[in-house]
This record gives sequence, structure tokens and C-alpha cells, in this order.
Amino acid sequence: MTAPRQLARRSLQTRLALAYAAGIYAAGVFVLVCVAVPLAGVRSAKPKGSPSSGGITGTGDAISLPQLLTGSAAALVVLVPVALALGWFVAGRFLHPLRAITAAARNISAGDLHQRLDLGEPTDELTELGRTLDDLFARLQASFDAQRHFVANASHELRTPLAGLRTLLEVALADPDADADTLRSACQEALALGGHQERLVKALLVLATSERGISRRDTLDLAQTVEEVLASRRAQATERGIDLVEHLTPAVTVGDPRLIESLVANLIDNAIRHNHPGGHVEITTQTSGPQAAFMVVNSGPALPADQLQRLFQPFQRLAPDRHGRGDGYGLGLAIVNAVTEAHHATLTTGARPEGGLSITVRFAHASA
Repeated sequence: MTAPRQLARRSLQTRLALAYAAGIYAAGVFVLVCVAVPLAGVRSAKPKGSPSSGGITGTGDAISLPQLLTGSAAALVVLVPVALALGWFVAGRFLHPLRAITAAARNISAGDLHQRLDLGEPTDELTELGRTLDDLFARLQASFDAQRHFVANASHELRTPLAGLRTLLEVALADPDADADTLRSACQEALALGGHQERLVKALLVLATSERGISRRDTLDLAQTVEEVLASRRAQATERGIDLVEHLTPAVTVGDPRLIESLVANLIDNAIRHNHPGGHVEITTQTSGPQAAFMVVNSGPALPADQLQRLFQPFQRLAPDRHGRGDGYGLGLAIVNAVTEAHHATLTTGARPEGGLSITVRFAHASA
């Protein structure tokens, strides 16, 4: 791979050198033509009488055309290597920073993504290219770090129910006095652990689908989507003593219906799950100028405002009671964030002084 790259690099310098040399040579030809044509009509002057006389009263023969052509040809022949040498030198000077950028970028891509080009001054097109590559490397580094962190957390979350299931079965099998009721109870617990794992895998698949991007774009009303999601959550809210307050007005947008429904469901589930008995959840959909907005405001424990962004990362929880219930996986708001980015929407989060969260997602209106 190295030889073809070097050959391509030399070929580029050769082409630039030939281009510069051609320009220099063309300029030389132009200058010779501009000088030679007037000289061809000049006649040598002879003084009348004494050679020392300053009066010019007659003219001699014109400069011969063969002499003019011979001198011009000699000048052009000498100009060829001079033009090539200058073109090669100028091309090399221009390509030197580009070679340095290529070498540094190759080292970074093959090794340490923490390294940067840091071209510094002077500011020109190549410096701008270097800064763009530095930004690209920074995003790649952040993406790889997030991926490694996610894989580690996902492995831990998936391993926990598997370890519990294995322990449960081993205890049931090791009990010589186990009867049908004991085994049936063990099977029920095993099914519960399996259901927990299945829901976790489903949440991971939803997150992966959301991060992949939009596969379809349909026109939909956020108010209608919220109504459909609330219809399946009212019993859960009533069981927990949570009051659902709706302010739904038409808010039409364009996007993937499945992903937007997942966003709505996760926000409502998050507001119900991380609430306290007797609390409330206020859901609002509205159109504001060129935007269709969906807002969820819920009561609950007070949260530090400077830690809210952590909630939108996979498997991040701020308080112990946020996972003590056993029905959350730390993926709900991560899915919300991924769906928001896939639709180029705006996500706004605020911690309420009295406790709980206020989350607003603004999509582009269908008319926009």
C-alpha cells in the first residue's frame, strides 16, 4: 500500500510541476514574442560624416530574421529546464504541508485517536483542512469511547439476569426435597428473569434502531400518538397513584411513526416510573410557529441540574431509587435522545425546583 501511495504523491507533484513549468514557459514565449516582433522592424542607425557626430541622418540594414530566430530559440531552450526546476520546487513547497497532514492523519487513524494535527499558523486552506480533520478525530474518539462504554454497560446489564437465572436453577436442582410447588415457583421466577432480559434486549434494539436514523417519513399528529400511548398507561398510572393531566392540541410533524411513538412512550413511562405516590404528570402537545412541540412535566424527587445530561446516556441513573423498582433499564431517555437527533429535533430538559423534570421535544412542523 505504501508504494502506490508514494507513486500517487509523486505523480501529483509531477503534474503540478508540469503545470507550473508550462505557465512559466508560456510567459517566456509571450515575452520573447512581444520583444522580438518590435525588434524585427528596428534598423541600425549610422551617423552622417564623422563617427563622433551625434546627428543621425541615415539608417542602416534591419536586424536579420535568422539572427532573431536563433537567439529566441536559444532562450527558449534554456528556459525549459529552468521552468521545470522552478515548477518542481514550487509544487514541492505547496505539497509539503499536505504530506505532513497525510502522514499525521495516517498515524492517528492507525493508532492513538487522542493525537491531533495542531497545524497552528499561518491560517490558510491547508490549516482549515487540518482543523476539520481534528474535529473529525475528536468526534470519532467520542463515538468510540461511547461505544466501548455502552458495550461494557450492556454486557453488565445482560449478565445480571443471566447470573440470577443460573443461581435460581442451581438452587432448585440442588434441593433434594424440592416438590412440585417449589419447582413451579422456581420456574415462575425464571420466567420473570427471562422477561426482564427480553425487555432489556428489546430496549437495546430500539436504541440501536433509533441511532441508525430514520427509515421512513410520514405525516403524523403528535396529539394522536400521545393519546394512543396514554390509553395503555392509564392503568399503570392509577396503580401508582399518579394523576395524568393532558393538554393535547393538534401538532403535525413528519417523521418515523414507530420511533416517535417510542419517544413518547419512553418519556411518559419515565415520568410515571420516577414519580412519587400522589404525584402528577402533565402532557402537552401544541404548535408553536414552525415547530410541533411535545412536553412532559412530572413531579418527583429533586435532581441536580448539572447532572441532567447524564440521564440521556445509556445506563445512567442519578439516584438509587431510580433503579430500585426493578422496572427500568437506564435506556429510556437515551432512546429519547437518539430519536430526537435522528429527526433533527430540539430536546430541552429542566429540573423543577419542587422536584421532577420538565422535558420538551420540538419537531419541525409538517408545513415547514
